[in-house]
Amino acid sequence: MNEATIGRLLVASLHQAIADLLPTRLEFYEEWLNPAGLRDGRIGLAPLAAVLSFLRREEKAYQLVSARTGEYAAEWVFAGLSAFPRWVVRRTCRTSWANVRWRKGRGTVRLRGSIFCGVRDVVEEPLCEFYAVVIRRLMLLSSLAVEVETERCRGTGGEDCLMHVSVRPADAAGDEDVL
Repeated sequence: MNEATIGRLLVASLHQAIADLLPTRLEFYEEWLNPAGLRDGRIGLAPLAAVLSFLRREEKAYQLVSARTGEYAAEWVFAGLSAFPRWVVRRTCRTSWANVRWRKGRGTVRLRGSIFCGVRDVVEEPLCEFYAVVIRRLMLLSSLAVEVETERCRGTGGEDCLMHVSVRPADAAGDEDVL
């Protein structure tokens, strides 16, 4: 059976976020995100799910690491874009997809199959931070400041993840930290 693999962008972004924020735990996580697998693009869904599961057990680490992962993914995608926009979701995991609707400065992003939000037991807080940060960072890099609100998350019991995106007034745009 051929296991689905994860896009190099997501795995490299996650690896770098862990290295930045949890450097003393990097060796532990490299059991699943090993450098050879990163280089060859051979990291599968199971190892990624294991990493995310362990991250959720480390105090506050999950939200911080997934947010930093989103920042890196957005910046690296943006740096390589020839025609904007390409949605980073398609470059993260083949089992994920996003439906984006945009109208008059407001949008909705519906995610199905998010590896970040796939949990065995329902959690209290949404786990969609990776995607929210990717959206905010890509828009900011395009000189647009946006608000991203998570309405529902698969991790909290929703059938899918749904986020609302709205453009902030022009004076709210500028260089700011996503986190």
